[in-house]
Amino acid sequence: MMSHPIGPSIGKSWPGHIRWSTFIVTGSIVGLDQLCKALVRQLIPLHDSITLIPGLVNITHVQNTGAAFGILNAADFPFKPVVMTGIALLALVILGVYAVRTSSHGTCARIGLALIFGGALGNMADRLMFGHVVDFVDVYWGTYHFWAFNVADSMITIGAICLLIDTVRTEVHDVSNTA
Repeated sequence: MMSHPIGPSIGKSWPGHIRWSTFIVTGSIVGLDQLCKALVRQLIPLHDSITLIPGLVNITHVQNTGAAFGILNAADFPFKPVVMTGIALLALVILGVYAVRTSSHGTCARIGLALIFGGALGNMADRLMFGHVVDFVDVYWGTYHFWAFNVADSMITIGAICLLIDTVRTEVHDVSNTA
């Protein structure tokens, strides 16, 4: 009997801690992220805003050619889209290697990794298709504006928090077991 390369009968091809749910969460995030970005591109002209919560949140169509939170957005250098895409791809590969090699992930860490993968792939898709990432959530207070972000950025942030929680739980558990 031939086993499926991914899934409950993972067998020798995939580590047992990689589950279908990881792929479902990751794919759902990519889909939601790309849908939201497509709606923003189609419905809101570049640099225009729609007030969502007066004095707090706008939906603003911006293009980020830099890294997360607009880092390097204003920098202009040769082959910038290629360099930014390469850095993002390298980060994805490193995260993938970490996910596959570390088999002791708890549920919180697995969710965090799936969220980070989904967000990173959503932003990677933008970079590959358009040479920039569409950001649109503009949170502000008075004249102070936080960096615009998107669904993918939100998922990466929540995923990182999940990994941090898992790490703290693991360290607390390890300390209590050695005491």
